[in-house]
Amino acid sequence: MPPPGVCLNIMEARHKKSGIGSSSRPESLFNQDYEQLKRFCLTRKVKYIDELFPPVTWSIGMGLLRPDDLSKVQWLRPWDISSNPSVVLDGISRFDFEQGLVGNCWFLASIGALTFQSQVLMQVMPPGQTFHEDYCGLFHFRFWRFGMWVDVVIDDKLPTINGRLIFVHSKDPNEFWPALLEKAYAKVCGSYADMRAGTPAEAMMDFTGGVLMHIDLSDPPANMWDLMFRAGQTTSLMSCGTHPGETSDNTVLRNGLVQGHAYTVTGLKQLTSGGKLVHLVRLWNPWGKGEWNGDWSDKSSLWLTVNAQDRHMCHSVRDDGEFWMTLQEVCQFYSDLSICCLTPNFLDGNSSCHWTASVLEGRWVSGITAGGCPQNKESFWTNPQYRVRIDGQHSERDGEKNTLLSLMQKPDKQNRHLVQNLHIGLSVFEVPEQYRTHRGKFPATFFSTHTPAAQTKTYLNARQVMESLALKPGDYLIVPSTYRPNETSSFILTIHSKTDAHGYENSNDYKNEPLQKSPLEEQRENPQDDKKKTTLFHEHSDKYEEVDAEQLQKLLNENILKGELKSGGFSVNDCRSMVALMDKSITGKLNREEFVYLWNKVVKYKNIFFLTDVSRTGTLSLSELRNAFEASGKRLSDAMLNLMALRYGTSSGHITLESFITLILRLDCMYKIFNKLSDGKAMSLQESEWIYISMYT
Repeated sequence: MPPPGVCLNIMEARHKKSGIGSSSRPESLFNQDYEQLKRFCLTRKVKYIDELFPPVTWSIGMGLLRPDDLSKVQWLRPWDISSNPSVVLDGISRFDFEQGLVGNCWFLASIGALTFQSQVLMQVMPPGQTFHEDYCGLFHFRFWRFGMWVDVVIDDKLPTINGRLIFVHSKDPNEFWPALLEKAYAKVCGSYADMRAGTPAEAMMDFTGGVLMHIDLSDPPANMWDLMFRAGQTTSLMSCGTHPGETSDNTVLRNGLVQGHAYTVTGLKQLTSGGKLVHLVRLWNPWGKGEWNGDWSDKSSLWLTVNAQDRHMCHSVRDDGEFWMTLQEVCQFYSDLSICCLTPNFLDGNSSCHWTASVLEGRWVSGITAGGCPQNKESFWTNPQYRVRIDGQHSERDGEKNTLLSLMQKPDKQNRHLVQNLHIGLSVFEVPEQYRTHRGKFPATFFSTHTPAAQTKTYLNARQVMESLALKPGDYLIVPSTYRPNETSSFILTIHSKTDAHGYENSNDYKNEPLQKSPLEEQRENPQDDKKKTTLFHEHSDKYEEVDAEQLQKLLNENILKGELKSGGFSVNDCRSMVALMDKSITGKLNREEFVYLWNKVVKYKNIFFLTDVSRTGTLSLSELRNAFEASGKRLSDAMLNLMALRYGTSSGHITLESFITLILRLDCMYKIFNKLSDGKAMSLQESEWIYISMYT
């Protein structure tokens, strides 16, 4: 059984800090270590079979094949298909492969772009893998997945019908790199069926972990050609998509283009025709056939108007799916263009400028940190907030950008088809002088009196949105949000800057430390009340003047909080937990002093509960929970509040009085343990000590 999620999150954060998950030290997906598995197979002389993505029906997925075809599927290794299989034959090219039965032209368009970048290709498909030396049926590929590079192992059993590959395959029956790459990507998506429908931008990001720019071709930037040309001079992948039709069918139009289809940008050329400068874009249809038949197509007479050198370099007449169009007609007949580069240098063509990146992860949680877009004036401030300082010189040159913000949704689901992208966007506020020393989250009053320096014009239900900005030096507050409030999702915010721009999550300014004494905590206890508590204790204690969990349950439910508990009262297990938290002598019982101390705490937290229950429902909403913590003299980070809501909240997203008291008593105790056993920053425990504390308290 794997460790719990909170442990895995801590491990992942530590791994990232140590460099694991980088392109040079990818994380092993599902803890499947390629080198260890290979040694095991070679030592035992066995062929590898992947138990986590096995050669069975569910790896293909539902609805992709007809039931009668599904029953015919055989999973064969390349040696069972070819007498002389190779991973790569005569180099790698976009013309090597053909689409199979999966409707994943978006993925194939991305592979087509990938074949132009040998550096990126070697990162995705580590060299040295063959069907000969040290062959054991095991292969591995690397993808960037939501902030981390992962190494993905697969076996080489491929789905076939009548001995023929049914999904992507090489035109040469002896070459298998396309089929193996597709299988590895199907594994990270959940199944082959999970690869249906998508955008090339998604796979291009997963191949590079780079910077993605999405351009709406209905309103292209004035420097469109320069932007594409600069990207073409760097390590980049480019693709574009045609307008969708009335149905999801890929209808071929009279001009030869396919509706709702992904194409790869494979070349750019500026030439002179009839004395006029022409900007041409070369595009490739991943079907490997079907081409544009308008101006500058293979059979266009316009090629006779250019010089022989340009004609020889660019013009060919082959039905291979590749063709030329003018940039103007690309903008007319295509809906969008995606450019994915390893760095943002292509934005201004300044190769001497080195951009830095700050990567931050966060989460919107319904009712607590999911405040919606700025139109939601009362809740917008509850969204995660990030402070960043922009240094350096500010250029007034028109169009020069110095900051690039990327917001990517991080799915909680393994299977890609289950992921529902939310409408997301960003707002950026300049922090004025009077707020420079402000710690913690900015309140609602700040947002009601300050307008954004920049913000997303249209919230998109896309995996990723990006804003390119020109920010003058100063302090800024970045607020990522969903369009509607109370929508839950994780996200990754990346801040690219031409100067060092360290961003940090704003609510964590408090470091989860108690800030001040609560007003209720300052109240002096009434000696007469203590006398009553002592009397009640003696009435219910045993002969050793102690109470156990069962007796405590009766005291809390029938005496101390009688009539104020709306959810059935404290359970025996709740009371065992309280006894363990207060039990100094480790007897499993409370003496008089411990009991009175607990009673005072319970009453204090009960008063805070009802003070902050402004809706008078007898429960705390998650936004009221934040106020309850502040009233008790504590402020927690958004991440900790989210965790508390998951652990102690009801299915409706509310906190009962019993849960609130249980949680805040435990939080108090955890602070005390850390303060006593740590140096203020970190705590070191032996295994026996850790088990001793965690299993009792």
